[in-house]
Amino acid sequence: MAAGPGDRNSGPAASVRFFCTAGRGLEPFLMREVRVRLQAKQVEYVSGKVFFTTCSDLNMLKKLKSAERLFLLIKKQFPFNVSSVNKGKICNEMQRLINDDPESWLNTISIWKNLLELDAKKKRLSQRDANLLKRKMGENDTVITKKLKAEQMQKTQENREYQLEKQAEEETLAQGNFLTSREKLQLEECQNEAAEAAGTPSQNDLTFRVSCRCSGAVAKTFSAQEVGRIIGIALMKQFGWKADLRDPDVEIFIHLNDIYSVVGIPVFRAPLASRAYIRTAGLRSTVAWAMASVAEIKAGALVLDPMCGLGTILLEAAKEWPDAHYVGADVSDAQLRGARDNLKAAGLEDKIALLQVSVVELPLPSESVDVIISDIPFGKKFKLGKDIKSILREMERVLHAGGTVVLLLSEAHCRSLTDGEESSIPSNSEGRRTDEPGAEKCLIPEGETGTSETVPPSLEASNQECLPKIPPFGSLMPVECYKVSLGKTDAFIYKYKKSHSSGL
Repeated sequence: MAAGPGDRNSGPAASVRFFCTAGRGLEPFLMREVRVRLQAKQVEYVSGKVFFTTCSDLNMLKKLKSAERLFLLIKKQFPFNVSSVNKGKICNEMQRLINDDPESWLNTISIWKNLLELDAKKKRLSQRDANLLKRKMGENDTVITKKLKAEQMQKTQENREYQLEKQAEEETLAQGNFLTSREKLQLEECQNEAAEAAGTPSQNDLTFRVSCRCSGAVAKTFSAQEVGRIIGIALMKQFGWKADLRDPDVEIFIHLNDIYSVVGIPVFRAPLASRAYIRTAGLRSTVAWAMASVAEIKAGALVLDPMCGLGTILLEAAKEWPDAHYVGADVSDAQLRGARDNLKAAGLEDKIALLQVSVVELPLPSESVDVIISDIPFGKKFKLGKDIKSILREMERVLHAGGTVVLLLSEAHCRSLTDGEESSIPSNSEGRRTDEPGAEKCLIPEGETGTSETVPPSLEASNQECLPKIPPFGSLMPVECYKVSLGKTDAFIYKYKKSHSSGL
Protein backbone atom coordinates (compact mmCIF):
# COMPACT_ATOMS: atom_id res chain seq x y z
CA MET A 1 0.00 0.00 0.00
CA ALA A 2 1.27 3.47 -0.79
CA ALA A 3 2.16 5.96 1.90
CA GLY A 4 -0.83 8.11 1.00
CA PRO A 5 -4.34 7.58 -0.31
CA GLY A 6 -3.17 7.45 -3.92
CA ASP A 7 -3.24 11.16 -4.66
CA ARG A 8 0.01 12.39 -6.23
CA ASN A 9 -0.83 15.97 -5.37
CA SER A 10 -1.29 15.33 -1.67
CA GLY A 11 -1.13 18.66 0.14
CA PRO A 12 -0.94 19.48 3.80
CA ALA A 13 -4.59 18.48 4.33
CA ALA A 14 -4.19 15.00 2.83
CA SER A 15 -3.87 11.98 5.12
CA VAL A 16 -0.47 10.35 4.79
CA ARG A 17 0.72 6.99 6.12
CA PHE A 18 3.89 7.11 8.25
CA PHE A 19 5.78 4.91 10.65
CA CYS A 20 8.33 5.64 13.35
CA THR A 21 10.99 3.45 14.84
CA ALA A 22 11.17 3.40 18.63
CA GLY A 23 13.21 1.75 21.34
CA ARG A 24 11.63 -1.48 22.57
CA GLY A 25 9.19 -0.68 25.34
CA LEU A 26 8.58 2.88 24.15
CA GLU A 27 5.86 1.88 21.67
CA PRO A 28 2.98 2.74 24.08
CA PHE A 29 4.48 6.19 24.67
CA LEU A 30 4.78 6.80 20.92
CA MET A 31 1.27 5.51 20.27
CA ARG A 32 -0.17 7.95 22.80
CA GLU A 33 1.99 10.76 21.47
CA VAL A 34 0.92 10.43 17.81
CA ARG A 35 -2.72 10.25 18.87
CA VAL A 36 -2.53 13.38 21.03
CA ARG A 37 0.08 15.50 19.23
CA LEU A 38 -0.83 14.59 15.62
CA GLN A 39 -4.47 13.47 16.00
CA ALA A 40 -3.30 10.34 14.17
CA LYS A 41 -5.66 7.60 13.00
CA GLN A 42 -5.14 3.91 12.19
CA VAL A 43 -2.48 3.65 14.90
CA GLU A 44 -0.90 0.22 15.19
CA TYR A 45 2.39 -1.22 16.32
CA VAL A 46 4.91 -3.98 16.05
CA SER A 47 7.92 -4.29 18.32
CA GLY A 48 10.11 -1.27 17.64
CA LYS A 49 7.72 0.44 15.18
CA VAL A 50 4.48 2.41 15.30
CA PHE A 51 2.39 2.97 12.14
CA PHE A 52 -0.15 5.79 11.82
CA THR A 53 -2.01 8.07 9.42
CA THR A 54 -2.05 11.84 9.91
CA CYS A 55 -2.64 15.15 8.14
CA SER A 56 0.00 16.96 10.23
CA ASP A 57 2.76 18.91 8.53
CA LEU A 58 6.48 18.42 9.01
CA ASN A 59 6.67 21.07 11.69
CA MET A 60 4.39 18.97 13.92
CA LEU A 61 6.04 15.70 12.95
CA LYS A 62 9.40 17.11 14.05
CA LYS A 63 8.00 17.52 17.56
CA LEU A 64 7.66 13.77 18.21
CA LYS A 65 9.78 13.06 21.28
CA SER A 66 9.50 9.30 21.84
CA ALA A 67 10.42 8.31 18.25
CA GLU A 68 13.85 7.47 16.90
CA ARG A 69 13.25 8.08 13.18
CA LEU A 70 10.27 9.03 11.00
CA PHE A 71 9.46 7.32 7.67
CA LEU A 72 6.90 7.59 4.90
CA LEU A 73 5.44 4.11 4.46
CA ILE A 74 5.68 2.50 1.02
CA LYS A 75 4.94 -1.16 1.80
CA LYS A 76 4.02 -3.28 4.80
CA GLN A 77 3.23 -6.94 4.25
CA PHE A 78 3.68 -10.46 5.57
CA PRO A 79 7.27 -11.81 5.73
CA PHE A 80 8.90 -13.77 2.93
CA ASN A 81 8.65 -17.53 3.30
CA VAL A 82 12.27 -18.66 3.27
CA SER A 83 11.74 -22.16 4.63
CA SER A 84 10.15 -23.92 1.67
CA VAL A 85 11.35 -22.08 -1.45
CA ASN A 86 14.70 -21.65 -3.16
CA LYS A 87 16.84 -18.54 -3.03
CA GLY A 88 16.09 -17.49 -6.62
CA LYS A 89 12.36 -17.49 -5.98
CA ILE A 90 12.79 -15.34 -2.88
CA CYS A 91 14.84 -12.88 -4.97
CA ASN A 92 11.93 -12.62 -7.39
CA GLU A 93 9.52 -12.00 -4.50
CA MET A 94 11.73 -9.19 -3.22
CA GLN A 95 11.80 -7.59 -6.68
CA ARG A 96 8.00 -7.77 -6.74
CA LEU A 97 7.98 -5.26 -3.87
CA ILE A 98 8.79 -2.74 -6.62
CA ASN A 99 7.58 -4.28 -9.85
CA ASP A 100 4.06 -5.30 -8.78
CA ASP A 101 3.02 -1.84 -7.63
CA PRO A 102 5.26 0.92 -9.04
CA GLU A 103 2.44 3.44 -8.59
CA SER A 104 2.73 3.26 -4.79
CA TRP A 105 6.44 4.09 -5.07
CA LEU A 106 5.80 7.08 -7.34
CA ASN A 107 2.98 8.30 -5.08
CA THR A 108 5.22 8.11 -2.03
CA ILE A 109 8.08 9.93 -3.78
CA SER A 110 5.62 12.63 -4.85
CA ILE A 111 4.32 13.01 -1.27
CA TRP A 112 7.90 13.12 0.03
CA LYS A 113 8.80 15.91 -2.41
CA ASN A 114 5.62 17.87 -1.59
CA LEU A 115 6.30 17.65 2.14
CA LEU A 116 9.85 18.92 1.74
CA GLU A 117 8.79 21.70 -0.65
CA LEU A 118 6.03 22.86 1.71
CA ASP A 119 8.49 22.81 4.60
CA ALA A 120 11.00 24.85 2.59
CA LYS A 121 8.28 27.34 1.62
CA LYS A 122 7.25 27.79 5.28
CA LYS A 123 10.87 28.39 6.26
CA ARG A 124 11.17 31.06 3.54
CA LEU A 125 7.97 32.76 4.68
CA SER A 126 9.18 32.66 8.27
CA GLN A 127 12.49 34.23 7.23
CA ARG A 128 10.66 36.87 5.19
CA ASP A 129 8.47 37.72 8.20
CA ALA A 130 11.62 38.03 10.31
CA ASN A 131 13.16 40.36 7.72
CA LEU A 132 9.99 42.47 7.59
CA LEU A 133 9.95 42.70 11.37
CA LYS A 134 13.60 43.69 11.40
CA ARG A 135 12.92 46.34 8.74
CA LYS A 136 9.90 47.65 10.68
CA MET A 137 12.01 47.90 13.82
CA GLY A 138 14.56 49.86 11.78
CA GLU A 139 11.85 52.22 10.63
CA ASN A 140 10.72 52.72 14.23
CA ASP A 141 14.30 53.42 15.25
CA THR A 142 14.46 56.08 12.51
CA VAL A 143 11.26 57.72 13.80
CA ILE A 144 12.58 57.72 17.38
CA THR A 145 15.86 59.22 16.21
CA LYS A 146 14.04 62.01 14.37
CA LYS A 147 11.96 62.80 17.46
CA LEU A 148 15.04 63.04 19.64
CA LYS A 149 16.74 65.31 17.16
CA ALA A 150 13.67 67.50 16.92
CA GLU A 151 13.68 67.89 20.71
CA GLN A 152 17.35 68.80 20.61
CA MET A 153 16.68 71.44 17.96
CA GLN A 154 13.89 72.94 20.05
CA LYS A 155 16.28 73.27 22.99
CA THR A 156 19.10 74.67 20.90
CA GLN A 157 18.41 77.98 19.20
CA GLU A 158 21.82 78.43 17.69
CA ASN A 159 22.43 77.26 14.17
CA ARG A 160 18.74 76.35 13.74
CA GLU A 161 18.85 76.60 9.99
CA TYR A 162 21.90 74.34 9.84
CA GLN A 163 20.21 71.76 12.06
CA LEU A 164 17.07 71.71 9.90
CA GLU A 165 19.13 71.16 6.76
CA LYS A 166 21.02 68.33 8.45
CA GLN A 167 17.78 66.66 9.55
CA ALA A 168 16.35 66.80 6.01
CA GLU A 169 19.52 65.26 4.69
CA GLU A 170 19.33 62.39 7.22
CA GLU A 171 15.67 61.75 6.34
CA THR A 172 16.61 61.41 2.69
CA LEU A 173 19.39 58.97 3.54
CA ALA A 174 17.04 56.93 5.74
CA GLN A 175 14.52 56.69 2.91
CA GLY A 176 17.24 55.60 0.53
CA ASN A 177 18.31 52.86 2.93
CA PHE A 178 14.70 51.72 3.28
CA LEU A 179 14.30 51.34 -0.48
CA THR A 180 17.59 49.49 -0.70
CA SER A 181 16.46 47.03 2.00
CA ARG A 182 13.21 46.36 0.15
CA GLU A 183 15.04 45.76 -3.10
CA LYS A 184 17.41 43.36 -1.32
CA LEU A 185 14.45 41.48 0.18
CA GLN A 186 12.76 41.12 -3.22
CA LEU A 187 16.02 39.91 -4.75
CA GLU A 188 16.47 37.40 -1.93
CA GLU A 189 12.94 36.02 -2.46
CA CYS A 190 13.56 35.60 -6.20
CA GLN A 191 16.85 33.82 -5.53
CA ASN A 192 15.17 31.46 -3.02
CA GLU A 193 12.40 30.56 -5.48
CA ALA A 194 14.94 29.89 -8.21
CA ALA A 195 17.04 27.75 -5.87
CA GLU A 196 13.99 25.73 -4.85
CA ALA A 197 12.99 25.10 -8.47
CA ALA A 198 16.52 24.04 -9.37
CA GLY A 199 17.17 22.03 -6.17
CA THR A 200 14.23 19.58 -6.28
CA PRO A 201 15.11 16.57 -8.42
CA SER A 202 12.50 15.11 -10.75
CA GLN A 203 11.39 11.52 -10.18
CA ASN A 204 13.42 10.34 -13.16
CA ASP A 205 16.64 12.01 -11.97
CA LEU A 206 16.61 10.73 -8.39
CA THR A 207 19.70 9.25 -6.81
CA PHE A 208 19.13 6.71 -4.02
CA ARG A 209 20.70 4.46 -1.43
CA VAL A 210 19.17 1.31 0.10
CA SER A 211 19.53 0.67 3.84
CA CYS A 212 18.58 -2.82 5.01
CA ARG A 213 17.95 -4.61 8.27
CA CYS A 214 17.41 -8.37 8.25
CA SER A 215 16.68 -10.63 11.21
CA GLY A 216 15.20 -14.07 11.83
CA ALA A 217 15.11 -16.74 9.12
CA VAL A 218 15.62 -14.33 6.24
CA ALA A 219 18.93 -13.18 7.76
CA LYS A 220 20.19 -16.78 7.62
CA THR A 221 19.55 -16.87 3.86
CA PHE A 222 20.40 -13.30 2.79
CA SER A 223 22.77 -10.69 4.13
CA ALA A 224 21.65 -7.07 4.34
CA GLN A 225 24.07 -6.27 1.49
CA GLU A 226 22.46 -8.91 -0.75
CA VAL A 227 18.97 -7.60 -0.07
CA GLY A 228 20.14 -4.04 -0.76
CA ARG A 229 21.64 -5.10 -4.08
CA ILE A 230 18.43 -6.94 -5.14
CA ILE A 231 16.21 -3.98 -4.26
CA GLY A 232 18.64 -1.47 -5.78
CA ILE A 233 18.81 -3.24 -9.14
CA ALA A 234 15.01 -3.51 -9.27
CA LEU A 235 14.66 0.24 -8.59
CA MET A 236 17.16 1.15 -11.31
CA LYS A 237 15.40 -1.07 -13.83
CA GLN A 238 11.89 0.07 -12.93
CA PHE A 239 12.41 3.84 -12.53
CA GLY A 240 15.81 4.62 -14.03
CA TRP A 241 17.12 5.97 -10.72
CA LYS A 242 20.85 6.04 -10.06
CA ALA A 243 22.56 4.56 -7.02
CA ASP A 244 24.60 6.94 -4.86
CA LEU A 245 25.99 5.57 -1.60
CA ARG A 246 27.58 8.85 -0.47
CA ASP A 247 25.02 11.65 -0.89
CA PRO A 248 21.74 10.38 -2.38
CA ASP A 249 18.57 12.41 -2.88
CA VAL A 250 16.53 9.73 -1.12
CA GLU A 251 17.20 6.77 1.15
CA ILE A 252 15.14 3.59 0.84
CA PHE A 253 14.74 1.75 4.15
CA ILE A 254 13.77 -1.94 4.17
CA HIS A 255 13.38 -4.20 7.20
CA LEU A 256 12.76 -7.94 6.78
CA ASN A 257 12.15 -10.39 9.61
CA ASP A 258 9.91 -13.32 10.57
CA ILE A 259 6.94 -11.06 11.39
CA TYR A 260 6.75 -8.51 8.58
CA SER A 261 8.38 -6.83 5.58
CA VAL A 262 8.45 -3.02 5.74
CA VAL A 263 9.70 -0.50 3.17
CA GLY A 264 9.79 3.26 3.70
CA ILE A 265 11.57 6.57 3.10
CA PRO A 266 13.17 8.53 5.96
CA VAL A 267 11.55 11.97 6.09
CA PHE A 268 14.51 13.61 7.82
CA ARG A 269 18.19 12.77 7.49
CA ALA A 270 18.88 13.30 11.17
CA PRO A 271 17.04 11.06 13.69
CA LEU A 272 14.29 12.71 15.71
CA ALA A 273 16.03 11.37 18.84
CA SER A 274 19.14 13.49 18.12
CA ARG A 275 18.20 16.66 19.95
CA ALA A 276 19.85 19.84 18.69
CA TYR A 277 19.59 21.34 22.18
CA ILE A 278 21.62 18.59 23.91
CA ARG A 279 25.38 19.13 23.63
CA THR A 280 26.53 16.03 25.56
CA ALA A 281 24.22 13.00 25.57
CA GLY A 282 23.57 11.10 28.77
CA LEU A 283 20.44 8.99 29.13
CA ARG A 284 18.73 8.36 25.78
CA SER A 285 16.58 11.41 25.06
CA THR A 286 13.52 9.32 24.14
CA VAL A 287 13.62 7.44 27.46
CA ALA A 288 14.15 10.69 29.38
CA TRP A 289 11.12 12.25 27.66
CA ALA A 290 9.02 9.13 28.34
CA MET A 291 9.87 9.33 32.05
CA ALA A 292 8.90 13.01 32.16
CA SER A 293 5.62 12.30 30.35
CA VAL A 294 4.69 9.64 32.92
CA ALA A 295 5.21 12.20 35.72
CA GLU A 296 2.29 14.37 34.50
CA ILE A 297 4.06 17.67 35.22
CA LYS A 298 1.67 20.54 35.96
CA ALA A 299 2.26 24.29 35.63
CA GLY A 300 3.94 25.72 38.72
CA ALA A 301 5.12 22.32 39.99
CA LEU A 302 8.55 21.93 41.62
CA VAL A 303 10.34 19.10 39.79
CA LEU A 304 13.51 17.53 41.22
CA ASP A 305 16.07 15.15 39.75
CA PRO A 306 18.32 14.29 42.73
CA MET A 307 20.78 12.31 40.59
CA CYS A 308 20.63 14.47 37.48
CA GLY A 309 23.98 13.57 35.86
CA LEU A 310 24.21 15.53 32.61
CA GLY A 311 20.67 16.82 33.08
CA THR A 312 19.00 15.01 30.18
CA ILE A 313 15.73 14.31 32.02
CA LEU A 314 15.41 17.91 33.21
CA LEU A 315 16.21 19.23 29.71
CA GLU A 316 13.50 17.08 28.12
CA ALA A 317 11.00 18.03 30.81
CA ALA A 318 11.74 21.77 30.71
CA LYS A 319 11.50 21.88 26.91
CA GLU A 320 8.12 20.15 26.89
CA TRP A 321 6.62 21.56 30.12
CA PRO A 322 8.22 25.03 30.50
CA ASP A 323 5.79 26.36 33.12
CA ALA A 324 7.20 24.24 35.98
CA HIS A 325 10.23 24.89 38.22
CA TYR A 326 13.21 22.52 37.93
CA VAL A 327 16.06 21.58 40.28
CA GLY A 328 18.87 19.15 39.51
CA ALA A 329 21.25 17.72 42.11
CA ASP A 330 24.31 15.52 41.81
CA VAL A 331 27.31 14.75 43.99
CA SER A 332 29.73 14.71 41.00
CA ASP A 333 31.35 18.00 40.01
CA ALA A 334 32.22 16.59 36.56
CA GLN A 335 28.59 15.60 35.91
CA LEU A 336 27.35 19.03 36.98
CA ARG A 337 29.84 20.75 34.67
CA GLY A 338 28.45 18.68 31.80
CA ALA A 339 24.91 19.53 32.90
CA ARG A 340 25.73 23.26 32.93
CA ASP A 341 27.14 22.99 29.40
CA ASN A 342 23.93 21.30 28.28
CA LEU A 343 21.74 23.92 29.96
CA LYS A 344 23.74 26.70 28.31
CA ALA A 345 23.46 25.06 24.88
CA ALA A 346 19.70 24.65 25.35
CA GLY A 347 19.21 28.20 26.63
CA LEU A 348 17.80 26.89 29.94
CA GLU A 349 20.38 28.22 32.39
CA ASP A 350 17.74 30.39 34.09
CA LYS A 351 15.12 27.63 34.06
CA ILE A 352 16.95 24.81 35.88
CA ALA A 353 18.83 25.26 39.16
CA LEU A 354 21.75 22.89 39.89
CA LEU A 355 23.01 21.79 43.32
CA GLN A 356 26.08 19.75 44.26
CA VAL A 357 24.73 17.57 47.08
CA SER A 358 24.29 13.91 48.01
CA VAL A 359 21.04 12.25 47.05
CA VAL A 360 20.64 10.98 50.64
CA GLU A 361 21.19 14.45 52.17
CA LEU A 362 19.03 16.80 50.11
CA PRO A 363 18.96 20.39 51.48
CA LEU A 364 15.21 20.64 50.98
CA PRO A 365 12.36 20.86 53.51
CA SER A 366 10.19 17.79 54.02
CA GLU A 367 7.24 17.54 51.66
CA SER A 368 8.41 20.48 49.53
CA VAL A 369 8.65 18.79 46.11
CA ASP A 370 5.79 17.97 43.71
CA VAL A 371 7.55 15.62 41.28
CA ILE A 372 10.77 13.58 41.41
CA ILE A 373 12.18 12.04 38.23
CA SER A 374 15.51 10.22 38.27
CA ASP A 375 17.62 7.66 36.47
CA ILE A 376 19.11 5.61 39.32
CA PRO A 377 22.65 4.71 38.14
CA PHE A 378 23.45 1.04 37.65
CA GLY A 379 26.06 -1.21 36.11
CA LYS A 380 29.58 -2.18 37.16
CA LYS A 381 30.59 1.45 37.68
CA PHE A 382 27.74 2.09 40.13
CA LYS A 383 27.22 -0.46 42.92
CA LEU A 384 24.45 1.01 45.03
CA GLY A 385 23.35 -2.26 46.61
CA LYS A 386 21.12 -1.59 49.60
CA ASP A 387 21.67 2.18 49.14
CA ILE A 388 18.65 2.18 46.85
CA LYS A 389 16.42 2.07 49.92
CA SER A 390 18.20 5.04 51.50
CA ILE A 391 17.74 6.96 48.25
CA LEU A 392 14.00 6.23 48.13
CA ARG A 393 13.65 7.10 51.81
CA GLU A 394 15.09 10.58 51.17
CA MET A 395 12.90 11.02 48.10
CA GLU A 396 9.88 10.04 50.17
CA ARG A 397 10.85 12.65 52.79
CA VAL A 398 11.02 15.65 50.41
CA LEU A 399 7.94 14.65 48.38
CA HIS A 400 4.60 16.01 49.49
CA ALA A 401 1.52 13.82 49.86
CA GLY A 402 -0.04 13.16 46.45
CA GLY A 403 3.29 13.79 44.73
CA THR A 404 4.83 11.61 42.03
CA VAL A 405 8.13 9.72 41.76
CA VAL A 406 9.27 8.32 38.40
CA LEU A 407 12.41 6.16 38.48
CA LEU A 408 14.47 4.22 35.96
CA LEU A 409 15.47 1.00 37.74
CA SER A 410 17.60 -1.99 36.82
CA GLU A 411 16.70 -5.59 37.64
CA ALA A 412 19.26 -5.44 40.47
CA HIS A 413 17.45 -2.41 41.91
CA CYS A 414 14.16 -4.29 41.72
CA ARG A 415 15.68 -7.23 43.61
CA SER A 416 16.99 -4.86 46.30
CA LEU A 417 13.57 -3.29 46.73
CA THR A 418 11.97 -6.73 47.14
CA ASP A 419 14.68 -8.18 49.42
CA GLY A 420 16.18 -10.30 46.66
CA GLU A 421 13.06 -12.28 45.72
CA GLU A 422 13.65 -13.59 42.20
CA SER A 423 9.92 -13.93 41.52
CA SER A 424 9.47 -10.22 42.03
CA ILE A 425 11.57 -9.20 39.03
CA PRO A 426 9.26 -7.93 36.27
CA SER A 427 9.12 -10.06 33.14
CA ASN A 428 7.98 -9.14 29.66
CA SER A 429 4.33 -9.27 28.71
CA GLU A 430 4.27 -12.94 27.70
CA GLY A 431 6.79 -14.32 30.19
CA ARG A 432 9.12 -15.24 27.35
CA ARG A 433 12.07 -13.77 25.51
CA THR A 434 11.87 -13.13 21.80
CA ASP A 435 13.12 -10.56 19.29
CA GLU A 436 9.56 -9.55 18.42
CA PRO A 437 7.45 -10.03 21.61
CA GLY A 438 3.75 -10.20 20.87
CA ALA A 439 4.10 -8.50 17.49
CA GLU A 440 2.21 -11.18 15.59
CA LYS A 441 -0.91 -10.26 17.52
CA CYS A 442 -0.69 -6.61 16.51
CA LEU A 443 0.53 -6.36 12.93
CA ILE A 444 -2.13 -6.19 10.21
CA PRO A 445 -0.20 -6.19 6.92
CA GLU A 446 -1.34 -3.80 4.24
CA GLY A 447 -1.12 -6.19 1.35
CA GLU A 448 -3.30 -6.84 -1.67
CA THR A 449 -6.46 -5.42 -0.11
CA GLY A 450 -4.78 -2.14 0.70
CA THR A 451 -6.65 -1.86 4.00
CA SER A 452 -5.47 -1.17 7.49
CA GLU A 453 -7.31 -1.48 10.76
CA THR A 454 -6.73 0.31 14.01
CA VAL A 455 -5.15 -2.01 16.55
CA PRO A 456 -6.23 -1.56 20.19
CA PRO A 457 -3.32 -0.49 22.41
CA SER A 458 -3.05 -3.92 24.04
CA LEU A 459 0.66 -3.33 24.43
CA GLU A 460 -0.09 -0.64 27.00
CA ALA A 461 -2.16 -3.07 29.07
CA SER A 462 0.25 -5.99 28.72
CA ASN A 463 3.13 -3.82 29.85
CA GLN A 464 1.38 -3.34 33.18
CA GLU A 465 1.50 -7.04 34.11
CA CYS A 466 4.73 -6.40 36.00
CA LEU A 467 3.03 -3.83 38.26
CA PRO A 468 2.23 -6.06 41.28
CA LYS A 469 5.80 -7.35 41.35
CA ILE A 470 7.16 -4.30 43.22
CA PRO A 471 5.60 -3.72 46.67
CA PRO A 472 4.93 -0.26 48.15
CA PHE A 473 7.88 1.54 49.74
CA GLY A 474 6.63 3.28 52.84
CA SER A 475 4.04 5.77 51.64
CA LEU A 476 5.19 5.40 47.98
CA MET A 477 2.64 3.30 46.10
CA PRO A 478 3.58 1.86 42.65
CA VAL A 479 1.00 2.74 40.00
CA GLU A 480 2.67 2.15 36.60
CA CYS A 481 5.56 0.17 35.17
CA TYR A 482 7.15 -0.04 31.71
CA LYS A 483 9.98 -2.27 30.58
CA VAL A 484 12.27 -0.40 28.17
CA SER A 485 15.41 -1.23 26.23
CA LEU A 486 18.65 0.70 26.83
CA GLY A 487 20.53 -1.10 24.07
CA LYS A 488 22.48 -3.95 25.61
CA THR A 489 20.35 -4.07 28.74
CA ASP A 490 16.78 -3.55 29.85
CA ALA A 491 15.43 -1.29 32.56
CA PHE A 492 12.09 -0.44 34.15
CA ILE A 493 10.30 2.90 34.38
CA TYR A 494 8.42 2.85 37.70
CA LYS A 495 5.90 5.46 38.74
CA TYR A 496 5.05 5.87 42.43
CA LYS A 497 2.47 8.10 44.14
CA LYS A 498 2.89 9.25 47.72
CA SER A 499 -0.33 8.23 49.45
CA HIS A 500 0.04 10.20 52.70
CA SER A 501 2.42 12.26 54.79
CA SER A 502 5.51 10.25 55.65
CA GLY A 503 5.81 11.80 59.09
CA LEU A 504 9.57 12.22 58.67
